[in-house]
Amino acid sequence: MNFNTTHPPFGSPSPFVGTQKRVSHAVFDFDGTLSWLRHGWPEMMLETFAPHLPAGQDMQDPVIRERLLHLILALNGKPTIQQMAMFYEYACSQGAKPPEPEPLRAAFQACLDGHIQARTARISAGTVPVDAYVVAGARSLLEHLSRCGVRLYVLSSTIEHRVREEAALLGLSAYFEGRIFGSPADPTGYTKRAVFERILREEGISGGQLLAIGDGPVEITDAKALGGLAIAVCTDEAVNGSGISDPFKHQQLLAAGADLAIPDFKHAIPLLAPLLGR
Repeated sequence: MNFNTTHPPFGSPSPFVGTQKRVSHAVFDFDGTLSWLRHGWPEMMLETFAPHLPAGQDMQDPVIRERLLHLILALNGKPTIQQMAMFYEYACSQGAKPPEPEPLRAAFQACLDGHIQARTARISAGTVPVDAYVVAGARSLLEHLSRCGVRLYVLSSTIEHRVREEAALLGLSAYFEGRIFGSPADPTGYTKRAVFERILREEGISGGQLLAIGDGPVEITDAKALGGLAIAVCTDEAVNGSGISDPFKHQQLLAAGADLAIPDFKHAIPLLAPLLGR
């Protein structure tokens, strides 16, 4: 089943009405889906690439910017080194001599970590509420799914110990009871698909009982390939809870096969009711 639809207006009937599927297990991506600590990362990545563009190209050129943003988001959900390798190949193919992928990754990570540390410090100091960095409506949805008996997982391409630390900082760990999976230190060979398959195998469930929720095409395509349902969260990278879907995510995630696209979780509970037998 593929509804392949955008988010309905608030108060509209759920697009899942009439489906025979019942969800028992839900797998969430972390960054951009539950956590907003890394918001703005696509812009940071573009800034990392900007000094190494081929001659005659400029990040202010909307065509170049859109092309690279499309390539970046197409790899969202895979280890960051793959995005660096993508840019390296792109730049080299047009005569530039960019740094190798690993130095590019390190430069991007240093920029991103600086933003994360500043945001973490604001939470720790109490100058902003913790939910300022939880995607709007996510906590309420997690509480609702837990009460309904849905078994919850996190599956991220971020290094696992960082995912666990940040889930604890945001007060989200308890919803998953240790079922938080991230990338190993060496991401070579790591795939979300393998973790999805492991969950199905160890839980003894079919793909039809699985719901994947994320803001990257990887978790969407993997869940659909296994017979599950997939909801795209097209998180606004600038304003948490704006209710506005990021247009690049919206286009790519529906193209990846998402059954439904939403900007955040503020109105998600009634949309999911038919999948929970309610």
